[in-house]
Amino acid sequence: MAGAVFPWHGANQFKLLIDGPQFFPQMLAAIDQAQDHIDLEFYLVEAGQCAEVTVQALERAALREVRVRCLFDAYGSLAFTEALRLRLLAAGVELRFYNPLSWRRGLNNLYRDHRKLLLVDQQLAVVGGTGITDEFWQPAQNVCDWHEVMVQIEGPLVQDWQMLFERQWRANISRKAWKPATHFGLARLPKAPQQGEGLGRVAYADAHQHRDILQSLVRAINSAQHNIWLATPYFLPTWSVRRSLRRAANRGVDVRLLLTGPRTDHPSVRYAGHRYYPRLLKSGVQIFEYQPCFLHLKMVLVDDWVSIGSCNFDHWNLRFNLEANLEAIDPTLTKAVAASFMNDFAQSLPITLQAWQSRPLWGRVKQRIWGWVDRVVVNLLGRRR
Repeated sequence: MAGAVFPWHGANQFKLLIDGPQFFPQMLAAIDQAQDHIDLEFYLVEAGQCAEVTVQALERAALREVRVRCLFDAYGSLAFTEALRLRLLAAGVELRFYNPLSWRRGLNNLYRDHRKLLLVDQQLAVVGGTGITDEFWQPAQNVCDWHEVMVQIEGPLVQDWQMLFERQWRANISRKAWKPATHFGLARLPKAPQQGEGLGRVAYADAHQHRDILQSLVRAINSAQHNIWLATPYFLPTWSVRRSLRRAANRGVDVRLLLTGPRTDHPSVRYAGHRYYPRLLKSGVQIFEYQPCFLHLKMVLVDDWVSIGSCNFDHWNLRFNLEANLEAIDPTLTKAVAASFMNDFAQSLPITLQAWQSRPLWGRVKQRIWGWVDRVVVNLLGRRR
């Protein structure tokens, strides 16, 4: 790998936070209680109710002399207005943007920082898949349009999250910010503990240069004994993930995919992913499409092993994006994740092979068109990565 990997740490505490009305108030409370440092790294940041209350909290923190640093993706924050940016700078917030768009960079504009991370006083981390937008939380009504989860972390593991942020904060000064920075951590992917409590590690991807986050997932799937439950909003999995899922189902493991239904922000991606359904269904993989709203969470449960974060485990993300997931082995977190999955499965439409083969013609046409487009991209990137 191009970058070293993080080890497992024990004695951590995890708390699963489901949907914006639950996790945003806790994130804002942590910001208001900060004494020394606040660091944020986010992809999607847009002006609105959610951004306004977040900016206000960061302003208050900076004005009481807390060091506040924000690293936002330049493309994902295009709708974060100049007025909001100037307010943060006027309050003393340090603001940087990952890979600003420029026609001179050509395809290098595709490299994006897709991580979602809040760090407070080097004592608390909140990680997951949210953005700072009204889709995730409208504070005036205390509601959300997109289904998402975050995990609150306390313990020794927070220092590794801090190290990951510091590494990218420094690297971002360079115009080639997507390239790997100084090595740190272990040289090889550590074996996951068989059991334990409060165990966790940081798994990450530095665009196409380093992908221990994918290697760890595939290894977990290949070693699964009982169940593999995987949720993702953009189902364009790599060849290695698809093969591992089919093999697991063939050996009798309970394999379930929780995917977005018709309510999605990128219908073309959903149709492109449909081309993988038949072979997975024939292998015994169960597919559920979430119905109430857009399912945006990225969460995996393999036996007692949990992975939650920013990564969709698709070929596009792993080729161009900075990603980061929490991997954990903790009975309390596992129980909470399993309960969340069961609740979502109950609100989803099961997809059977018979029903899939008799779907309307127009759905087949859209799958063909967008599947062809995605196949071209996959072939360009390297199909078997």
